Parts: sequence; structure tokens; C-alpha cells
Amino acid sequence: MKRFVIVLAAVLLLCCGFQQTASADGPYHFGFKKSKNGQLPSINEEGFKSVLQKNDAIFLGDTARKELFLTFDNGYENGFTPKILDVLKEKKVPAIFFLTGHYVKDKPELVTRMVTEGHLIGNHSWSHPDMTQISNMQLKEELEKVKQAVTDTTRQQAMAFVRPPRGIFNDRTLALSRSEGYVSVFWSVAYKDWDVNDQKGADYAYRQVMAQLHPGAVILLHSISRDNTEALGRIIDGARQQGYEFKSLDTLKVKTY
Repeated sequence: MKRFVIVLAAVLLLCCGFQQTASADGPYHFGFKKSKNGQLPSINEEGFKSVLQKNDAIFLGDTARKELFLTFDNGYENGFTPKILDVLKEKKVPAIFFLTGHYVKDKPELVTRMVTEGHLIGNHSWSHPDMTQISNMQLKEELEKVKQAVTDTTRQQAMAFVRPPRGIFNDRTLALSRSEGYVSVFWSVAYKDWDVNDQKGADYAYRQVMAQLHPGAVILLHSISRDNTEALGRIIDGARQQGYEFKSLDTLKVKTY
């Protein structure tokens, strides 16, 4: 009986150990303490800072330089991307668009325009799954299908950046993405802009973004937002008036955590 109790205790400890390991590896939902009154944003209290550092992921850039990196998530087209591209072209601002497979299939002409006008295309997965819940093989397929579809559409061969769908990740998914040649990209400026039934106007979007600006900022905007589209020109002009310069993400050399 005593031997049985010892064995049972060992099994329970082993199981607890596995649970702790799984918990330590996420899944994590990306979040951050927003920049406010000129203070830099922070991920010090989120529990995953070391995971981002280990996998060389991007949270923000060089905080000693007044540079901004504009990123858009394009899960589907809501009629606003042409106007966004018009504004970027007029203002001579580079951006990166993280595309899903649905977007590439549905709007090849817009994908081609993005590349033709000098913007980067990033991988946002084929079907927008929780990457922590799929196998390594499935994750590789999700990434490869988007890359191949973009190549077939635009003849662009390289794809260097990935943004995990819904900002859900763990060490395994970041490490696998890195082994496939991708840098995982998160963000340091964002607000609730993705709900198309809760748009609050261009002034609101402008204030939300401008209040968070900081050196090295990686700005996340969703292209389905009417507010973002209508505020984009003002955001660009306002940031430049404060001495900021918009740079292409592939020029980001210093990563700050």
C-alpha cells in the first residue's frame, strides 16, 4: 500500500510538471501597456517578454529614433483598402499589409497594387486559425499557402514577416515561424478598430492613435475600419508635424522590449 501511494504521488507530480510546462508555453494573447503622456509602452507585466526576445519577434523598434512603422491587417476587404492605398501614395508613406488566404484569393488586384506601389506583404496565415491549436505541419501549410498565392499573384518571391492571427502565440509557434524564415510582428500602438459595428468616427481614430505615438512605434490598424481610413491622412500629417518619419518595416534594425 505504501509503495502504491509513493507511485501515485510520483505520477501526480509528473502530471503537474507537464501542466506547468504547458502553461509556461502559453498560449499567450498579445497585449501591452499603452504609451501614455509620452511614456513608452511596456510588455514587462504580460508574462511573455522573454518568449518574444528568444524568438527575435518585433514589439517596437528603436526608441531613440522618431520612426514609425505602419502595419495593416487585411483579413477580408470591406471596401476601404483602395482609399488607404490612395492616401499612402499621396503622402509617400510605406506600409506592410498582413494578408490572409481569403484576401489574396478575393482581391488579387489590390494585392498586386500593394506590391506595385512599394508596400510589403506580410503573412497572416491562410485561414486565420489559433496557431497554438494546430500542428507544426498545419502551421507550415498555413504559411506556405499564403506565400505561394502572393507569388502567383504578384511574382513577389520573398515574404519575411508574419503576424499571428488574433495575436495568439506560444514559443513553439514563434520558433517554427522563425525556422520557416519569418520574423513575427506584434505592435506597440493599437486600439479597438476591428469592430465594424462599433465605429466611432475619424476624430476618435485620430485621437486614439496620436495619443499613443512614441519613437519606434509599430502601429496596428485594421483595413476594415472606416474610421481608420478617414483618419489616416490626418494621422500621417500629425505625426510628421511632431517630427516622426514613416519607415518600411524591413528597415527596422533595433528591436526594443
